[in-house]
Amino acid sequence: MLALDSVLPTPGYLDALNPAQRRAVTHGQPGQAASPLLVIAGAGSGKTNTLAHRVAHLIVSGADPHRILLMTFSRRAAAEMTRRVERIARKVLGESAAAFAEALTWAGTFHGIGSRLLRDCAEQIGLDPAFTIHDREDAADLMNLVRHELGFSKTQTRFPTKGTCLAIYSRCVNAELPIETVLGRSFPWCVAWAAELRELFAAYVEAKQRQNVLDYDDLLLYWAQTMADPDLAAGIGARFDHVMVDEYQDTNRLQSSILLAMKPDGRGLTVVGDDAQSIYSFRAATIRNILDFPAAFSPPAEIVTLDQNYRSTGAILAAANGVIDLASERFTKNLWTDRASGAPPRLVTIRDEADQARFIAERVLQNREEGSLLKQQAVLFRASHHSGPLEIELTRRNIPFVKFGGLKFLDAAHIKDLLALLRFVENPRDRVAGFRILQLLPGVGPTSAQRVLDHVAGAADPLAALRDVPAPPRAGEDWPGFLAAIADLHGTGTSWPADIARARHWYEPHLERIHEDATTRQADLVQLEQIAGGYPSRERFLTELTLDPPDATSDQPGVPHLDEDYLILSTIHSAKGQEWKSVFVMNVVDGCIPIDLALGSPDELEEERRLLYVAMTRARDDLNLMVPQRFFTHGQSSTGDRHVYANRTRFIPNLLLSRFEQIAWPRLAASGRERSAVAGPRIDIRAQMRGMWR
Repeated sequence: MLALDSVLPTPGYLDALNPAQRRAVTHGQPGQAASPLLVIAGAGSGKTNTLAHRVAHLIVSGADPHRILLMTFSRRAAAEMTRRVERIARKVLGESAAAFAEALTWAGTFHGIGSRLLRDCAEQIGLDPAFTIHDREDAADLMNLVRHELGFSKTQTRFPTKGTCLAIYSRCVNAELPIETVLGRSFPWCVAWAAELRELFAAYVEAKQRQNVLDYDDLLLYWAQTMADPDLAAGIGARFDHVMVDEYQDTNRLQSSILLAMKPDGRGLTVVGDDAQSIYSFRAATIRNILDFPAAFSPPAEIVTLDQNYRSTGAILAAANGVIDLASERFTKNLWTDRASGAPPRLVTIRDEADQARFIAERVLQNREEGSLLKQQAVLFRASHHSGPLEIELTRRNIPFVKFGGLKFLDAAHIKDLLALLRFVENPRDRVAGFRILQLLPGVGPTSAQRVLDHVAGAADPLAALRDVPAPPRAGEDWPGFLAAIADLHGTGTSWPADIARARHWYEPHLERIHEDATTRQADLVQLEQIAGGYPSRERFLTELTLDPPDATSDQPGVPHLDEDYLILSTIHSAKGQEWKSVFVMNVVDGCIPIDLALGSPDELEEERRLLYVAMTRARDDLNLMVPQRFFTHGQSSTGDRHVYANRTRFIPNLLLSRFEQIAWPRLAASGRERSAVAGPRIDIRAQMRGMWR
């Protein structure tokens, strides 16, 4: 344990905090596990800064950083939090702050922390600690293999696809709900398959256990099941004096049950979040976790509300507060700011999606001419496909843009190939990894690959069995090279991260044979090798990269490197936690916000309200809510294409209109192509139509 050398904290590092932030940071007595604390942190209220200050305050007050558990929703967020803790603690501890920050070793995601704890107590729960982890695509592939083996792919009527099956399984696990309830609420078209799905999921679990693999959901499920044992729960809980959770509004029932089992009396437990930004129910997150947190303990948890906003103008906050004030249930909170009021947000009524795209493009360029960089502006939308007409308009006008919400780095085929090789070496019983890597060899198809894996699966020493298996008939000279690469990577002759270079050396000839754009993809492999250098071992690399992959890939649009500036396009979900000087929110109409699919229950409708609130609170100075009056739909009626008409979103009723500037675009001119309504129509078409029949 690191020693503090009797250094006493001084209040200097707290000077920049407002009173509410300071109450949250200093909650509890130094050196003692504080009573449970809920920090309701409004949008732009300095949530991350407050949580980092609390961690730093605990450390400079004598807490052992090894016994602090900090859980965030991405590994990058945990790394940024650690850097902030070091900067804050440095004001008191000087250069020794770096050592204390490095000792904050239990900072990461729920899934990452869960995988570490499961390996630590694997023997006590009957788990092989050498398990590998399947990402969503690999899990879906294994689900499909089991689905096929059970004959469900040959049914006379349509059986759910592998992705749907995995989504149902995941929702059952994370929401802790029976399959019948999940099907009735979220997958009603699959209700008739309940018995078959139950059989499929049982076989899927058995297949994972035979192959010694866990999927994302298992990391939480196994952890929660472990915590159901009182002795194991007490032992894991005793490891940590302080447990802190960020973005608590986005946790699911499993995660909540894990926390309450770790700290049943709430001592040392701090959760931070904003019920008004709970927008991830499609991942089984539930707003009930944060709403019910105070009452989970006796006496109830203390609540500190951060309502001073440091981001948006007063006018934007007034409009956003008006929208969220109409929510059916929430913690009372009205954001306020010291910033000048500024111009009210605009409700921009336009004719259709084409005009919407033209307005946004023109306004973005106007803002640029007035001094705002393109990257200081963002266009947000409820669903990814909503931005299609805008992307065409931006391309036509040569406005560079980046769209967020695409494939992850790991979803690129060449990255998955290389990682499959490393995973297969790490765990030769990983059937999905083996199936993928064997079929890279020329002449090896599904049947040959399955024969090899069947031979390996039942062996006590799977790698020895792999060496002894008869070579696939058409593999040729590639088979000995494959075996040599496996032996080399499994042996002790190379060390991490050098063996990823060896894996890349074996894979590159196959990359060049399979992909026409091999040169571009090789750059990704080099990037992967550089990423690998930041991990202490192959096991940690495979685990953490699978759980929290980077976003870049050569297969998807990325930052346009040939331009020094670019506009941001993003779904509202991907924009959470971000901010821009100017924000445009597309399609603020019923049917888009709220989206049609969300009209099934009051809870779904309330989440759509929170989505609009999140979108509005991304803006610092300038907010435009776009209200197109009609949409062109293709082939949705018996007579072919048609226009459908939309109303302004129900979340901005008439009583809130005074908080917005209402404009119509394009503004009609008194002369030229557009004539003022005062001048009357150029042609009285209606009179002419009447005259045809007289």
